[in-house]
Amino acid sequence: MTSSHWVRFLLWAILLFVAGYAAAALKPGDHEFSLTHKAIKRSYLVRMPPRASANAPLPVVLNFHGGGGNAKTQKWYSRMDETADREGFIAVYPNGTGGFGDRLLTWNAGNCCGEAALNRVDDVGFALAVLDDLARRTPVDSTRIYATGLSNGSMMAYRFAAEASDRVAAVAGVAGAMTLPDFAPKLPVAVMHIHSVDDQRALYDGGLGPVFPMANTRVFHASVSSMLTKWLDHNRCSAQGEAAIPIAGSSADEGHTATRYTWRPCREGTEVVLWKLTGPGHVWPGGQRDFLPLLLGTSSAVIDANREMWRFFSRFRRGPG
Repeated sequence: MTSSHWVRFLLWAILLFVAGYAAAALKPGDHEFSLTHKAIKRSYLVRMPPRASANAPLPVVLNFHGGGGNAKTQKWYSRMDETADREGFIAVYPNGTGGFGDRLLTWNAGNCCGEAALNRVDDVGFALAVLDDLARRTPVDSTRIYATGLSNGSMMAYRFAAEASDRVAAVAGVAGAMTLPDFAPKLPVAVMHIHSVDDQRALYDGGLGPVFPMANTRVFHASVSSMLTKWLDHNRCSAQGEAAIPIAGSSADEGHTATRYTWRPCREGTEVVLWKLTGPGHVWPGGQRDFLPLLLGTSSAVIDANREMWRFFSRFRRGPG
């Protein structure tokens, strides 16, 4: 074999090795990983669906916990694993910073919240690092990256979508309007927001929320309408929204309602959607019931947030900008 043939053979062997390495998927089930970003050791949880064994690139949903929470609690409370297993996407639960160990963690979502905002932690960079780290471990469909979260985590999801719009195809926040002072996404992003008018903590119409237990702090919340206006203008959506027939709760959720408002068409095929709820408190609809009722208020399953999110997310891909 000539030297040129040896070179070609070695290159071919290397390419096969790299391709085989990249195709190796994480096993179905739960995983925990850590990484260091900006000199801070961080961590995140991963739920791989049963079909992950096929080694095909899978979509990813980043699910950010609320202020004072952590990834483990958000994973349990939101119940997103069930939807991930059924629909075949990777659910990722990152941990914020601050607090004590893995407790009382927050996100730097702009004007909120806690030590993460005070210390100007680079949480957008961390989220990007999580995606890159995950892609080194298992095949990921980079055109189908989505973000969601609860409360401070919802605010974080919106900041991530706004500042990394070239990576995020769609975002869906729950019970936390965007608090980003400098809003200038490069690309349009499909947006869904879920919020109750009876949320006693993240006020639907905006304003100063109640004192947070044990912290003696209060958070000023942007109104849902002001946040949606920013996204509607950026996405160049139709000014007139379409209202669907309200959904009424049953049994334990009697008296609760959920109305879907949709703005379309929007730039590059995106949409803006609002689920306006009445009755529930500061909660994840369809999540674990009666979790911290004194803090979060009335739970509800008038809609299943996970199901509605995935129906929305699955329609959008991030193409070339």
